[in-house]
Amino acid sequence: MRHLFKFENLHFDREVVAITILTTLLLLVDYYERLTPLKEIDRVGLYLFVPLLVIIFGFRKHPREFGFQLGDWKAGLALTALVVGLAAPLLWYLGQTDTSLQHYYARHWGVQTPILTFLDLIGWEFFFRGLLLFGYARVFGAHALWLHAVPFALAHVSKPALETYSTIFGGFMFGLIAWRTRSFVYPFLIHWFIATFIMFAAAMASAN
Repeated sequence: MRHLFKFENLHFDREVVAITILTTLLLLVDYYERLTPLKEIDRVGLYLFVPLLVIIFGFRKHPREFGFQLGDWKAGLALTALVVGLAAPLLWYLGQTDTSLQHYYARHWGVQTPILTFLDLIGWEFFFRGLLLFGYARVFGAHALWLHAVPFALAHVSKPALETYSTIFGGFMFGLIAWRTRSFVYPFLIHWFIATFIMFAAAMASAN
C-alpha cells in the first residue's frame, strides 16, 4: 500500500507554494467578499498591505526584492511615456467606437475617477508585477513573465471581451517593464493611465 503513495522527486519550493496559495485566495476573497464600504479600499488592503506583510514577516525579505522600489527610474519614465503615447490614440479610438467598452466604462467616469483608479490599481499592480512576478522569477526565471500573466488575464473575466483577450499579452508587457526596471511602479503608472483614459473616452462617446 505504501508504494501507492510513494512519489519520486516531488519537491516544492516553500515560497512558491505560499505565493501561489496566497494570491489565489486573495483573488477569490476580492471576488466574493466586501470588506469595506469601498471596493477600492478592499483592494489596497488585499493586494498591497497583505502581500507586504507576508514578504516582511513571512518571507523575512525586503519588499524591494519584489519590485517595491523606484528601480531604474530613468528607463521606467521613458518606457512609461512611450507606452502612454502609443496607447492614448488607440484607447481614444476604442472608447469612441467599441460599444461594449462604452457600456462597461462610461458609467464609471466622474471627477473622482483618477483617485479611485489609483486606489484600485496600486495594490493590483504590486500583487501581479511585484509579488507574483518577482516571487516566481526566483525559481522560474524569465518564464515568470508568462506565468504571472495567466492569473492576470483570468482576473479580467467578466470585463469586455476585447479587453480580456488582450490581457495575456498586456500582462506580459507590464511584466516586461517591471522586469526591466526592477519595479512595479511603472506598470502601475501605465495601467492607471489606461484605466482612467478609457473611462474618459467611453464617457465622452456616450455623451455625444
